[in-house]
Amino acid sequence: MDFSFTEEQELFRKSVREFCDRKLAPRAREIDEKGEIPYDVLEDMAAFGLLGITISEKYGGRRADFTTAAIAAEEIARADISMAAAVYYLVEAGWGFLMERYATGKARDEILPGITAGKKFLGIASTEASGGSDVASISTRMEKRGGKLIVKGAKTFISGVREAARLGGGYVTIVKTNPELKHKGLSLCYIPIKDTSGITTSIFKQMGREGISTGVIIMDNVEVPEHYLIGEWNNGFYYALEGFNCARTLVAAACIGAAGKALESGIEHMKKRKVFNTQLAKFEGVQFQLAEDYIKLESAKMLVYKAAWMLDRMYAEGRFSHTEINRAVAMAKLNAPTAAFDIIKDVLTWYGAYGYTKEAGLERGLRGVASYIIGAEGAQNIMRLIIGRELLGKEFTPY
Repeated sequence: MDFSFTEEQELFRKSVREFCDRKLAPRAREIDEKGEIPYDVLEDMAAFGLLGITISEKYGGRRADFTTAAIAAEEIARADISMAAAVYYLVEAGWGFLMERYATGKARDEILPGITAGKKFLGIASTEASGGSDVASISTRMEKRGGKLIVKGAKTFISGVREAARLGGGYVTIVKTNPELKHKGLSLCYIPIKDTSGITTSIFKQMGREGISTGVIIMDNVEVPEHYLIGEWNNGFYYALEGFNCARTLVAAACIGAAGKALESGIEHMKKRKVFNTQLAKFEGVQFQLAEDYIKLESAKMLVYKAAWMLDRMYAEGRFSHTEINRAVAMAKLNAPTAAFDIIKDVLTWYGAYGYTKEAGLERGLRGVASYIIGAEGAQNIMRLIIGRELLGKEFTPY
């Protein structure tokens, strides 16, 4: 298998890195400390073509494939290792792609141009208070009434709630449309947040990813147009799985970007730092740790870009089954956050006491990637269940 990047992709990586070094990296500490991504940064990202990167040119996007989108995710997280800017980017890239693929033409025309222009936010609203991993057991209900979709329920631990409420935009929302069924009774719809009657929100204080909010959305008989239904009624479970595969691949790419930047910083530090009048880099204990971390990073990269490559082949050529895609994406999402956390933790120890300060900037990365170990975009044990199910067969699924 040839996982080398095309000349165009290499040039794209270079241009994104240059952009991020100029426009994003100098604002990374500000993003974390102030708890928001400045709007001018979002405007710059939109003008460069990063927001809604997988959406077609018709709506202002690039129609980039997922390998290219993963390159951008890696570079954005490299510039802002807190993961905040990467989260904003990747939810729009993953779920924007799904919206264009399955939403009605009228909904696409209304929503997608604002996403690519940075004027609206797009995210995913799946998790509920009773649990995030068991998507088939959600309790938020939707029904059709008088040409409207009526939604009642609550979603929690949702990324971008403050951003959607301020900027405009909304969520691809997973709802129950046939309570008698499990996964076959789910549908997807788009729910705008700003100025929508029946919507109330609240925000959690997070341990990391401070630049993008996480919160609760309560929907009390919210009415949205019927053309905001995404795909077919009662078929939302399968669309959601497809969307998660797209987003999780980019999550994993962002994690290796943060880890890669931390490792570069650690290598530079150990070459300069002297301990007992000897460069830190000359100590075997540190060299061995560096070697192991480099292997972890390279292994994670292989899994990430294999998953992205397979997604591209599936959409372009129909080469892979959903079973193969599920397994590849779950491996990337399982491996990359943990590898990134371990790498950043090791670099912190190389820095010693300075690594424990906010001035060093490394702790932002540790807090950021931890969210993807804890459960954002799919808990680690759910990734293991997906891999086990796809290896053994669905009859061995324990639920």
